[in-house]
Amino acid sequence: MGMRRTGFWTVMGMLLLSGCAHQQTLKVDNAEQPYRIGREDVLDVSVWRDAELSRTVPVRPDGFISVPMIGEIQAAGKTPTELAEALKTGLQPYVQEPRVTVIVREVNSTRVFVTGEVANPGAYPLRGRVSLLQAIALAGGFTDFANSDGIVVIRTDGKGGQIPVRYSDLVSPEGENVILRPGDTVVVP
Repeated sequence: MGMRRTGFWTVMGMLLLSGCAHQQTLKVDNAEQPYRIGREDVLDVSVWRDAELSRTVPVRPDGFISVPMIGEIQAAGKTPTELAEALKTGLQPYVQEPRVTVIVREVNSTRVFVTGEVANPGAYPLRGRVSLLQAIALAGGFTDFANSDGIVVIRTDGKGGQIPVRYSDLVSPEGENVILRPGDTVVVP
């Protein structure tokens, strides 16, 4: 009877663990990414030799900006160069050979979220390259109940997925740190 019960619980444990296997695990990619405009950023749109069309515009929460003659145009998710090209295309019926430049005046959209067993969970701004270790430090470090070897970084860059991370690997000499991207959520169980 004891063997059956042990076998039953072994099978149940395997089934429960396999139920969590549907989450995609991502390979860590620490390569530099071009800056993508985000919601709440502030942009300087400059049209050469046309002060009436040049202005400072905020990116609204829906990701659009409003520009004279063009109207609404999607800005969030584009690089400044891509947005300048879209604006140039939109202005061509009205302006002869428009030259458009987009400069990001204020970066307000790049945040990471740290939650779980850290001293100060919350949203933290990304200023430059921020590693996972730095984000944990910003959040005040681990609490006494944290499972530091069960950290998960949830990446929402369009591919979705999770990056499991062991703190002991991060602090080892051979360990590779994870560079966080805007929108990442760090979960410390």
